[in-house]
Amino acid sequence: MRDTRESRLLLVLLIAIAFALITVDIRGGQESPVDGARQAAAAVFGPVENGVAAAVDPIGNAIGAVRDSGERHTRIAALERENAALKAKLGSDDRNRSRIRELDTMLKTAGAGQYGIKAAEVIAIGAAQGFSWTVTIDAGANDGITRDMTVLNGSGLVGRVTTVGPSTSTVLLANDPDFTVGTRMEKTDELGFATGQGDRPLLVQLLNGKAKVKAGDRLVTFGSQADKPFVPGVPVGEVVRVDPAGGGLTRNIYVRPYVGFTKLDIVGIVVQAPRTDPRDTVLPAKPKPAPTVTVTVSPPPPDGQQPGQPQTQGTARNEEDGVTP
Repeated sequence: MRDTRESRLLLVLLIAIAFALITVDIRGGQESPVDGARQAAAAVFGPVENGVAAAVDPIGNAIGAVRDSGERHTRIAALERENAALKAKLGSDDRNRSRIRELDTMLKTAGAGQYGIKAAEVIAIGAAQGFSWTVTIDAGANDGITRDMTVLNGSGLVGRVTTVGPSTSTVLLANDPDFTVGTRMEKTDELGFATGQGDRPLLVQLLNGKAKVKAGDRLVTFGSQADKPFVPGVPVGEVVRVDPAGGGLTRNIYVRPYVGFTKLDIVGIVVQAPRTDPRDTVLPAKPKPAPTVTVTVSPPPPDGQQPGQPQTQGTARNEEDGVTP
């Protein structure tokens, strides 16, 4: 239709008629004069609307499903994050409890030997290509640490300080092949020198080639002059094997160290030596042997005799032999 004056007048007239019909329909209510026309229109266009709705609803449902799915995924992700945070918290709590136990055990060991210690944390291990067993701790010169101080934990001898920086230090572990410490046997006082062998037991050379020693015997540090690099009485380990005595001046034994060098965490640097040698007092208490249970089994009664009845057959034989039962 061309945009002329007549067409504009026709458009205004149609709009006026539409408003008039709407007004009449609203005022008429259920008896509206246009209700019949509306029903006829519904009969004609209803199937078309249903068809369009049937075609459009799956799309709308799909869009809603995607929206709901996104919300579910968001919620699941939030729950997963909450679970991960909870697990991390529990893991942290477990670790803290473990470290508290380590610190408590170390303090008891230090108290038993009267060692003044500075607690530190292992923050790094030595380079594998160096073929050395070392760790780095978070204590240095600023904490009063100096070279050649004894390092221990709750289990026993860890090593000695070799390098000191302002806030960190390097510790040579007792299982390093370059590590040597003087030892003393529990009770017998036999002296020797322990050398590290990596992940194998320590090799200890006893100065007495005829020393009597057996598996299960225990050793502590002998101590050094001026208590450097080693203070006396620190538990070293337990004998696991003894070489046969060959008539030499020394005798080799093999000792399993008390310390697990691959799982170090909290350690203590001895900054003050004990006034007197603690001897064997720092060694852990030996486990008590389990009581032996003895079971007495009574022999079965003779054939034909009930349990608990006297054995009359033996009595009759004694009477025949003239022997009073």
